[in-house]
Amino acid sequence: MKNIIKLLIFIASIAGLTACHDLDVPVTTALTPEIFPQTATQFIQAAGPTYNSFRQNFSTDYWFLQSLSTDEAILPARGGNWYDGGRYEQHHKHTWNPDNAHVQSAWGWLTSTISTSNQNIFLISKAPESPAKATSLAELRSMRALCYFMMMDMWGNVPISTQFGDTTTAQTTARADVFKFIEKELQESIPNLSSAVGQETYGRPNKFTAYAILAKMYLNAEVYTGTPRWNDAITACDQIINSGKYSLESDFRKMFFINNGPQIKEFIFAIPYDASAPNGYMFYARYSLPRSLRAKYSLPFTPSAATSTLPRYYAYFNDPKDVRNQQWITGKQYDYKGNPVIVNTTKKGYDEDYTGADAGDALAYHVEITPDIIIKKPTSFDLGNDEKAWNMGYRNNKFYCDSTSATRNQNNDVPLFRYADVLLMKAEAILRGGTATGGQTALSLVNELRAKRTTSPAWTSVNLEQLYGERVRELSWETWHRNDMIRFGKFEESWGAKTDNNPQRRLLPIPTNAMQLNKMLKQNPGY
Repeated sequence: MKNIIKLLIFIASIAGLTACHDLDVPVTTALTPEIFPQTATQFIQAAGPTYNSFRQNFSTDYWFLQSLSTDEAILPARGGNWYDGGRYEQHHKHTWNPDNAHVQSAWGWLTSTISTSNQNIFLISKAPESPAKATSLAELRSMRALCYFMMMDMWGNVPISTQFGDTTTAQTTARADVFKFIEKELQESIPNLSSAVGQETYGRPNKFTAYAILAKMYLNAEVYTGTPRWNDAITACDQIINSGKYSLESDFRKMFFINNGPQIKEFIFAIPYDASAPNGYMFYARYSLPRSLRAKYSLPFTPSAATSTLPRYYAYFNDPKDVRNQQWITGKQYDYKGNPVIVNTTKKGYDEDYTGADAGDALAYHVEITPDIIIKKPTSFDLGNDEKAWNMGYRNNKFYCDSTSATRNQNNDVPLFRYADVLLMKAEAILRGGTATGGQTALSLVNELRAKRTTSPAWTSVNLEQLYGERVRELSWETWHRNDMIRFGKFEESWGAKTDNNPQRRLLPIPTNAMQLNKMLKQNPGY
């Protein structure tokens, strides 16, 4: 699977051959539209810069915005580490502003990927007509639509630009109209997208990726446009379900191991990561793992121990027979031989507030990951700088840490759309008023998933609150929780140190630098 990334990176140099020249000047290299691209492989290569760009910030800036703004994850300072000007505190408290570093980076990343898609579409459109060309253009339009979907979800009203080289300043487009644009792009692309799954299309959109994006849009249509579209969500889900090309995996944990890839039957669209690739970083273990567990997991680096979950979120993992519990690191820690993980410190090193005369005495601390997160210094969002602080908050190891990488970067591919999510989306749409199809009910769909995840008895009924909990258990750390919280009306609730209940925070602010570059952009309300 990692060869996919190397194949896509190869063409970056080809993009440079055209990007740095006036397109009206005759190209003297051998790579002209008349001879390249022509084959299916060459079209994939020619589209490579779009996929390279999309991979870059997904598991960093985008993850921060989607997860740290919810009760799923919190990244507090510990002894001054990770405060970084309060950017993570702002996500947690919903006090971000147009200058937040991740708000600016994510906007720049998505607009850059859209621009790269426009360039690739322009160049490929010059090639001779062929089925491979039609498929390549459909894939690129779908990738561009995906980027616009993510921007619409986070910022609402955004500018739309589809022409490479267009110097016209794009004004803000209303969210409902962005929705229509994305819907049209995907519907027009679907006939030319491949129906193949697995290695042949892995890391690129096929027909079912387009239907998955549409399903997400229709499920959230009431949020985006004010008009619910539950039956359209069900229809899009059925296109995936009825294809028979996807199924639930029996081993939940292995889906997220470092050797995952096109063999995973649940992955509808995944982002391939290669720890040795020059662009695209996947640091989940670095953020989540306690630093004391470096030896246990044979890591070549000391984890930052930065990100924890909140007790409110972890409370949904209340079924001891559920395999999804295994993604969490909790309680007293032991190595794989059953020996306790010990940190040799002092009494004051364990608790910096300890003032006894024996504060400097040695202490062999058996590491224990505790559930509560106590912010000792509210003005700096800091838990403290002792072993108690460094081990506060249960940790997520869903994307299992990678001991094979020479750096803190990981090889785990990250799914954006999974078959399990499709089943839950259809179940939710039915519960919200959509018409059941194919003999499937909301209850049967949820129980189909749960049969693979827990040995507890099947449910005899299901409501929206229960379904929400199932989404929490199934999709943690997969960048959908903010989207879910907004749709379920939970984004304004309080958790941790967050008390803000302003519904205007459902949208992020347009970054300051974007407003300066484009005077026609209109800032979102409340900023």
